[in-house]
Amino acid sequence: MHFDLVAEGLQFPEGPVALSDASVLLVEIRRQTLTRVTADGRVSIVAELGGGPNGLAIGPDGAAYVANNGGAEWHERPDGLIVSVGPGADYSGGSIQRVDLGSGEVSTIYTACEGRLLRGPNDLVFDGSGGFWFTDSGKKGARGQLELGQIFYARPDGSTISRAREGMIVPNGIGLSSDERSLYVAETLTSRLWAFNVLSPGVLAPPGDNWSPERREKILGPLSGYQLLDSLALEADGKICVGTLVNGGITIFDPDSDEIEHIPLPDPLVTNICFGGSDMRDAWITAAGTGRLYRCRWPRPGQKLRFGA
Repeated sequence: MHFDLVAEGLQFPEGPVALSDASVLLVEIRRQTLTRVTADGRVSIVAELGGGPNGLAIGPDGAAYVANNGGAEWHERPDGLIVSVGPGADYSGGSIQRVDLGSGEVSTIYTACEGRLLRGPNDLVFDGSGGFWFTDSGKKGARGQLELGQIFYARPDGSTISRAREGMIVPNGIGLSSDERSLYVAETLTSRLWAFNVLSPGVLAPPGDNWSPERREKILGPLSGYQLLDSLALEADGKICVGTLVNGGITIFDPDSDEIEHIPLPDPLVTNICFGGSDMRDAWITAAGTGRLYRCRWPRPGQKLRFGA
């Protein structure tokens, strides 16, 4: 597969969203911005977000909604790759933000759920009712201890937020099947892709007995060897394309056959993919370690998101 380099010099890009004018919105986690990249590679800052903007989606009002992990410390390795190495010195918690794409105005709509602070919001996806699911990856402590992650559901007007699932191991990418009956969540450290049964907006089927082989969720993976999963997007046929770390590329999971395909890219930290264009076969891929945005013609069309801009 041929990949065109659209832009470089980005500071840990993530969360790409293809827009109707052929440009792409994305977040730069290290630069702490919402950024637009035009089809010919021109880069402009839409909004300064602070913290660690990690995931992005367009809501029913045409605004951009951002999952902000609260910020990180950064390290440049001898090979030139940029990696995060834990929470930033000024970290005080994560948030969900709203950005007016016309004015660039930023507002914070959630910082907590039921009195508990959000720790590391990572990615989000809107459903047809206008609400959104989002993952919170948790945080790693100073001694390496790992907080378990969570899945939330919220309304974009700030009126309602609820916890749908706890006890996940660094939940990251999140997406919905076209019929919205399955919620897909990628766990970074386990390289597993979970398929949760959605009963209604914000409600997942109960998990059942932890010790029974007949769980109510389906698990795809894990991947062989040492590979980590990041954010994701769905193809129109239901396959799930997941940004893959260490073994840099896009890993494609088929929920019907359990087959797994890997498409490599020249960066060990491939964080995400999105689809657009008239036939939904234009794919944009964020290569965060080298700060690049690639574009290619995907072999199959992607699934259209519920809302766009």
